[in-house]
Amino acid sequence: MSSISQLTTAMITLYSGDPKRIQHFMKVYAFAKCIAEGEEIGIKQREIIEAAALVHDIGIHTAEKKYRSCAGEYQEIEGPPIARAMLMALEFKPAVINRVCDIIARHHTYTDIDDMNLQIIVEADFLANAYEDDLPSRKIKTFRDKVFRTETGTHFLNEMFQLD
Repeated sequence: MSSISQLTTAMITLYSGDPKRIQHFMKVYAFAKCIAEGEEIGIKQREIIEAAALVHDIGIHTAEKKYRSCAGEYQEIEGPPIARAMLMALEFKPAVINRVCDIIARHHTYTDIDDMNLQIIVEADFLANAYEDDLPSRKIKTFRDKVFRTETGTHFLNEMFQLD
């Protein structure tokens, strides 16, 4: 039986010795969970969102080894097969696995966001990255205006960075 707790434990084990990245995916998970609840997303979709938030950057170590880069495009390539194996081992449902892998393959591509699951992951990831990368307010505002669509995510961003 799959659970978000089991997936969290598996991810922490996978990222052993890399507390910065563990902190990142845990922040993205917390933001995604709160945005999904704020947007009143149903329980089945929240499972996809929460799982995707935990594993969204799962390909980063492989990308660094293979391409000597942690660029988003490489994470989108390398992440889905690793996530699929982990989610299968934890016995997540095939439909959940497929959707999570699709989200991973697109979470750094900010065009053609086609559903609320991906939208929430993109917003949650940006909430964490904007702080971690110490982005200037003008870049945060531009991203907000072009990409953010949820009321909850927009509120979080505006409050965190005191945007108008």
